[in-house]
Amino acid sequence: MLLLTGATGHVGRELVHQLDATGAELRVLVRDPARGARLPERAERVIGDLGQPATLTPAFDSVDRVFLLVPGIGIDHTAHAIAAAEAAGVRHIVYLSSYAVLGDPLPAMGRWHHEREQMIRACGIPATFLRPCGFMTNAFDWLPTLREGGYVLDPVGPGRAAPIDPADIAAVAALALTQEGHEGKEYVLTGDEAFTVAEQVQILAKAIGRDIEVREVATPVEAVRFRYPDGAPPALADAIIEGLTLMRADIVGLRTDTVRRLLRRRPRTFADWCARNASAFPSSATT
Repeated sequence: MLLLTGATGHVGRELVHQLDATGAELRVLVRDPARGARLPERAERVIGDLGQPATLTPAFDSVDRVFLLVPGIGIDHTAHAIAAAEAAGVRHIVYLSSYAVLGDPLPAMGRWHHEREQMIRACGIPATFLRPCGFMTNAFDWLPTLREGGYVLDPVGPGRAAPIDPADIAAVAALALTQEGHEGKEYVLTGDEAFTVAEQVQILAKAIGRDIEVREVATPVEAVRFRYPDGAPPALADAIIEGLTLMRADIVGLRTDTVRRLLRRRPRTFADWCARNASAFPSSATT
């Protein structure tokens, strides 16, 4: 039995559908029954929350392998999941980490994921760590300004990144969950192409058939103020500012061949992602 946490998110939703197509025996842990109802019918649903340990026993019962996606910035959810996994006799954990753990020195987001990885290692259950870079679905963050005025805010200027389609992350996760030989592995997952924000916006504009203005944000602090007009928790705000500063400084963009090597094909392209998701973006600004 496979257990998936975070099953209604960008990666988890893709993973449920991919595993369902293989006929794998799977169970999903969901907090919201309404969102869980949109998942494939064959997937067993258990209502629970990683923040509430008492709800996890039925979810982990008879489970062999777990896909673990932990929300937020703390470690309590990870500790609860590990305790439930140990009690249930889970044999393998596939943890969705972040490429930020590669930083030297570690940025705040890298430290949070590094600490969780260390907790999983210490429990003794064999694990696979997936360390993706930024998701292509982060482009959905542009929707408010696109709807409002047909523009996108750019907080990283010359910085480049190789975004990855969550469907590719899910495909690697499915491989690790259903095949032997991935225990103890650490996979850094990126797309094939490194872009600036302005270049990504050009690709999206072509896909949806409209002009999109790119407005460069003067500082990462300003970007946080715009995203959280009522204020972000200080630790989160500091982490975002630090992350945007590092992204702006990276004018090359990390790329790996891990997806190609594991899946034996090229990673999906941002142009393909934009074409598939064009209907989610406005064809003109709201007036």
